[in-house]
Amino acid sequence: MRRLAIAVLLASALSALSGCTSYYRVTDPSTNRVYYTTDLQRGHDGTIEFRDARTGNEVTIQNSEVAKVTKEEFETSRVGGGMQP
Repeated sequence: MRRLAIAVLLASALSALSGCTSYYRVTDPSTNRVYYTTDLQRGHDGTIEFRDARTGNEVTIQNSEVAKVTKEEFETSRVGGGMQP
């Protein structure tokens, strides 16, 4: 009985964590380069730091436009490249 309770709690925790991911499109307005990420850090000086989902590179942008996007847009766009038409 105790194992069942632990398994249920673990399954519940894992499903809750999987639903907490946020997806972002980050645009550098000076170059029009578009990046996708699931985690970003905002610096006190206005910079944004994140790992680009397409390349895996760490990126820092001074001035940026950040938009929350759906998982579907994130998945399809991060594969297609970083420039918007």
